[in-house]
Amino acid sequence: MASPDCAFDAVYSTWYVFHQDISAAAVETECALAATLGMRTVIVDDGWQIDLPLGNRPWNGYRLCGDWKPGRHFPDMTAHVKRVQDLGFRYMMWYSVPFVGKDSRNFSRFRGKFLPVECSGGHVLDPRFPEVREFIVRTYEDAVRNWDIDGLKLDFIGRFTLKDGVADPAIAENYAGRDIKSIPLAVDALLMSVKERLFALKPDVLIEFRQPYIGPAIRRFGNMLRANDCPLSMVENRTRIARIRLTAGKTAVHSDMLQWRNDETPENAALTILNSIFGVIQYSVGLGKLPESHRRMMAHWIGFAAKHKDALVKGRFIPRLPAADYPILEGEGEMERVIGVYEPNLIVSIGRTDRPVYLLNGTMTDSLAVDLPKAPKTVETFDTFGARCASQMPDAGLVSLQIPVSGYAKVTW
Repeated sequence: MASPDCAFDAVYSTWYVFHQDISAAAVETECALAATLGMRTVIVDDGWQIDLPLGNRPWNGYRLCGDWKPGRHFPDMTAHVKRVQDLGFRYMMWYSVPFVGKDSRNFSRFRGKFLPVECSGGHVLDPRFPEVREFIVRTYEDAVRNWDIDGLKLDFIGRFTLKDGVADPAIAENYAGRDIKSIPLAVDALLMSVKERLFALKPDVLIEFRQPYIGPAIRRFGNMLRANDCPLSMVENRTRIARIRLTAGKTAVHSDMLQWRNDETPENAALTILNSIFGVIQYSVGLGKLPESHRRMMAHWIGFAAKHKDALVKGRFIPRLPAADYPILEGEGEMERVIGVYEPNLIVSIGRTDRPVYLLNGTMTDSLAVDLPKAPKTVETFDTFGARCASQMPDAGLVSLQIPVSGYAKVTW
């Protein structure tokens, strides 16, 4: 499945910042701010379907999944989606594909058509029933058709499975009502129908899956692959992005959503971005409460990622030193090379001097040890806001290049 160019744009996600406590008004307010920073896609995550008052919603897991009707705080979904799109956004919505919760109206409708597994109040549909697959596909078709959304985050498809040692009820029932005997083949048929029918409605539809199910098979059904949840872990995000990039071909690879404390320095907050910048970055910080210095830093790096996307997320990707969690990542496009460095005291090989090289300093120190094959023509140094700093002009050989924390240098020959 082709990844349209918009699949490589920075994303605002509601999950970590709101969890299930979400409303149309909150989404619109945050998207208005996100638009000024350069974001162009929003993923409205779990909570839009919950019909409970806001404020300290009790965590009920997935008990309220399965009907897929907007809750009271999304009173006019079509108008809401249009208002967000008018800000310049593509609008994506979260669905937990297999789950029908105990408190949903559809729970009784599908009684007898669940697999013998439960996850936080969500029962798992058996995709071998054709009416189950049709219900799921029709749900997504209706969302795209009726609300004009631009994409879907399809979650938890890895839960279409039986636990070890649990008997398959279909065997005792002689597969009654099921037109496919294999659960994996039924999931394959389901996702193919989702892809084909949504593609018929909107050829550039965005479909996101996350890391537990990556590889060649899933690339047939989605055009955005996201690192699995690792909130506040820069290293995990970096390594998961690198691993997906190694198997994802030209599919857009996304970071797990970024978050940080508001009282961090802009440079420390920027480290989360630099560790994820070789994937398409998803942000999940409360923009309305964020310090102005953080928003300036974000705007710079969102713009940097957009300007250099051919090298960062579309070009030749070389993750160095996998046994050490990829402390050096390298991306190369036709016009430039970008190298991210994430551990101090490493010697960075600059590579060929046939194009400009950008060195991103994610080491928490103010210098990088760089092996220059020949003396550069220019060295320009920038801080984490993109402001130009004093630069040095080194000779060829092993040099200590001064670069601010969470800043970068551009070297040309």
